[in-house]
Amino acid sequence: MLKKKAPRNRTIYLTAQEKERYSKRILKADSLTDYAIIDNIINGDIYNSCKFIPAESVDLLFLDPPYNLSKQFHNNIFNKTTEEKYTEWFGSWFKLLLPSLKDTATVYVCGDWRTSISIYNVIKDYLFVRNRITWEREKGRGAKTNYKNSHEDIWFATKSDSYTFNLDAVKLKRKVVAPYRENGKPKDWEESENGNYRLTHPGNFWNDISIPFWSMPENTEHPTQKPEKLIAKLILASTNENDIVFDPFLGSGTTAVVAKKLKRHFYAVELAEEYVMLSLKRLDLAVKDKSIQGYENGVFWERNTFNERKKNGSKN
Repeated sequence: MLKKKAPRNRTIYLTAQEKERYSKRILKADSLTDYAIIDNIINGDIYNSCKFIPAESVDLLFLDPPYNLSKQFHNNIFNKTTEEKYTEWFGSWFKLLLPSLKDTATVYVCGDWRTSISIYNVIKDYLFVRNRITWEREKGRGAKTNYKNSHEDIWFATKSDSYTFNLDAVKLKRKVVAPYRENGKPKDWEESENGNYRLTHPGNFWNDISIPFWSMPENTEHPTQKPEKLIAKLILASTNENDIVFDPFLGSGTTAVVAKKLKRHFYAVELAEEYVMLSLKRLDLAVKDKSIQGYENGVFWERNTFNERKKNGSKN
């Protein structure tokens, strides 16, 4: 039975009728052709599904695998193991994805403080590691005998020295607190009746991301859902329109949804049927609503600036 939501709760659920409808659109890994996978979701595991991805076709590979924690993803359970075994597991499927990458491809890999060690030790043998993005994750449980985990990592790597990086597409719009003038004119900032703002270069520490919660229209019940704004930054920085994004751990569908909203194509793989159906629903919703919270008129805004954005015509 569908849960009764509070008036402001915008969490996306699947009704029984929707499950029946979307179940008919699930693509099983054992019944695929190369022509069926573009802009579709393969229901299967990464080992069996990656063989369907055409060689040298992927512009951006986004990886958000299970971290080395005991966690349940619908009916699938990932059990915490040793660092050595996690590294071995990561490497076992990572190398299978490499033939799908173009020579100009970019790879982003998500991890926490534990798994970052394994991630780096694997990808450094295959790719050029460019940077490690750390983003503030304000949600999370506190601990009595340890520090609260309030950030995660994203490793940035490329297959070669030739790759896409659209700097202007991912600059952050910040409010200028102490504006500096030169000869009486604003220097590196713009003056408006709604405030003073500056477009700043993206750094490798991101504190402008909001984790999806119940009043946000992108929110689902997936336990490790990534924010659309986070994925939008990566896609805009490292691809152009009509490029192909590949996510073999799709989860709640965020990568595919953002790719669709930003006019990119995608390949996607997800093991759980429930999450495939949830992703298909989100893709249908994205046809009517292409907005991304915190991204307005081609500009990323810092957090807690809704009132400022509203003055500038924002709707979300």
